[in-house]
Amino acid sequence: MDTTGVKEMLTYVVGNLVEHPEEIRIEVLENGSSVTLQLRVAADDMGRVIGRNGRIAKEIRTLIKAMGQREDKRVMVDIMD
Repeated sequence: MDTTGVKEMLTYVVGNLVEHPEEIRIEVLENGSSVTLQLRVAADDMGRVIGRNGRIAKEIRTLIKAMGQREDKRVMVDIMD
């Protein structure tokens, strides 16, 4: 799977949420038809990415999952600390 578009979308969305977009790191792990994007942000931006009760994180995961479904791939986002 070409994960460039999904990775760029995740970078764009998260980049607009955080105060330190230069510290966004995304590692792509592929396993057959499954892709995991491991997202790392600056420690003080973690709350902005997760949101109250995890709402923002859930919406980010929903968006990225939908993009993966367009290519019949299972795409997950792990927010790493």
